[in-house]
Amino acid sequence: MDILQRRRHAALDFNNPGDHLTPAMQIRNEATSTLTEGANPTIAPFNTGLNGVNQPMNLLFRDTLWLSMGAVAIVVLGVRIIELSWAKLRLLSAMSIPGDRQHFWKVKQWSWMPGVKRNLIYAPLWNKRHNREIRLSSAINMGTLPSRLHSVLLALYLASNLAYMFILNWGNENKYSFLAELRGRSGTLAMVNMVPLIILAGRNNPLIGLLQVSFDTYNLLHRWMGRVVVFEVLLHLIAWAVVQVADNGWAGVKEKTLNDRFIGSGMVGTATLVLIMILSLSPIRHAFYETFLNTHIILAFVSFGATWVHCVTATIEGGLPQIPWIIGIFSVWIAERLARMFRLAYCNWSRARGTTTAFVEPMPGETCRVTLSLPRYVDVQPGTHAYLRFSGVRSWENHPFSIAWVEHTTEDELLPISEKDVGAGTSRSFSVKKPVATSVSFVIGAQSGFTRKLYDHAVAGTADLRRPGITIRAAFEGPYAGHHSLDSYGTAVLFCGATGITHQISYLRHLVEGYADGTVATRRVVLVWIVRDFESLEWIRPWMDAILRLPRRKEILHIKLFVTRPKNPREMASASRSVQMFPGRPNIPMLLAKEVHEQQGAMCVTVCGPGGLADDVRHAVRGCQRERGTVIDFVEESFTW
Repeated sequence: MDILQRRRHAALDFNNPGDHLTPAMQIRNEATSTLTEGANPTIAPFNTGLNGVNQPMNLLFRDTLWLSMGAVAIVVLGVRIIELSWAKLRLLSAMSIPGDRQHFWKVKQWSWMPGVKRNLIYAPLWNKRHNREIRLSSAINMGTLPSRLHSVLLALYLASNLAYMFILNWGNENKYSFLAELRGRSGTLAMVNMVPLIILAGRNNPLIGLLQVSFDTYNLLHRWMGRVVVFEVLLHLIAWAVVQVADNGWAGVKEKTLNDRFIGSGMVGTATLVLIMILSLSPIRHAFYETFLNTHIILAFVSFGATWVHCVTATIEGGLPQIPWIIGIFSVWIAERLARMFRLAYCNWSRARGTTTAFVEPMPGETCRVTLSLPRYVDVQPGTHAYLRFSGVRSWENHPFSIAWVEHTTEDELLPISEKDVGAGTSRSFSVKKPVATSVSFVIGAQSGFTRKLYDHAVAGTADLRRPGITIRAAFEGPYAGHHSLDSYGTAVLFCGATGITHQISYLRHLVEGYADGTVATRRVVLVWIVRDFESLEWIRPWMDAILRLPRRKEILHIKLFVTRPKNPREMASASRSVQMFPGRPNIPMLLAKEVHEQQGAMCVTVCGPGGLADDVRHAVRGCQRERGTVIDFVEESFTW
């Protein structure tokens, strides 16, 4: 008999409770059965402890909820393994053949896959809007809408919690006993949901790399799980308060809250969770994000502590059964914080080279180009981001930014030719280049708060007009993400808007170098960059110059630059056929249709930029998904708060 069958059997076998229950639960059931015979109106036993609580059913739903979440993770893991295996096979078979001979990978897919992509995987909740923010005014931001696939998963999660909550003994004639059962169910489910709530909140969440699901998706799930936890905690409080008021009135509630550690800690935990939910409402969160983030962490820690006190000070022997769960929650939270500290210490300190410094250059368009010199070698893949801190610029805050450019510093290392030469002091050795340090560069636009202060600090500290900028101490935490590889695609179309170029330029360099070295299947790379004015090109000029000088670049790379507000039409002269400039905004559906017509091998379309641009590209990609059409995948790089 498996665990669910045992829980179900224990929950339904009310005639022989002693066969399945612990001694404390047997005492509770005996008291409950005595008091509820003949609809006994006794109140007091049902406002504390496990009196009236159907613990076997609670544990059954705990196992069901956790196992269902685990099952979803296993399904996603299976899909990811299949996708990665298919991509690896495509890379190995296509990287040594020209693009016009990659027709097999251009069309090879299940016939139903385009429809699934168009109507579920890439589909917004409805119509076209997904990542474009819903703004009621310039100051009120209501956030974004989940995708259709995310909405289905959230609906299943919410429905299951609702069902588990209200599978109660509705025939119980003693309403106080019924409320005790509801109190136990809501409290148990709140603790059950708090475990994945904390796991998904961390940027070092191991599921990010294992399932290759973005932190943005986990952040969405975290927000909705938090709302469910608050709802269940409030229901837990209300179910207890109704019985307590009926027993001793509101004076009894006040007396218990002030003088009973068990009840007082529960009140504190509930109050902090409600305050967290209020502060996390989208208009407040977006308007005061830095304040929200700091208070969110403090209040979360207080709520965990209050929950632990609530569990260990219960009147039943050994405390509440949820004690191991809250210990697990604390352990996960502390482990994630320690992982951040380890990353910070490893990346930013070296005995030989000291600590990390940053050179911050003010750029046109109220933007900074930031280059961090790390004191040790760090492996940075395309499409990654990092969290940055700067001395003197709200040092307690850290924010994520896409890594645009990476350079490694190397030193010559002498290695012996044979084992006999080791320690022999001979000159028989050869030199190899060993990476010893890394510099990473970012483009950071000045918005408000942290980024605005960084830009103002760079402008105010500029002294040398030949190379304006400042050098300050900084801290690098990362790299994170970088799970999407474009190596196996014959065609890659990269859309970006404004500073979104930082995400895409790392792929440009990698794919062009891989093409020259014969390590990627990519034969056509198209970059579409939309900027406000021509001066924005200065942000990435040294990196783009380096890319344009790469061997065989003209054979693979095509750049289309769209300037929405050109100051001088003469600036729009295209340098070559592979680098073209256009005034205004691009017609994305038409541009993408042209690329599909010229497609070589499988195609991947990626986008990084404002929400409106991302929604336009998503809509165009969905329009290209046709039955028996070509293989077109879509990747959106976003970070919604």
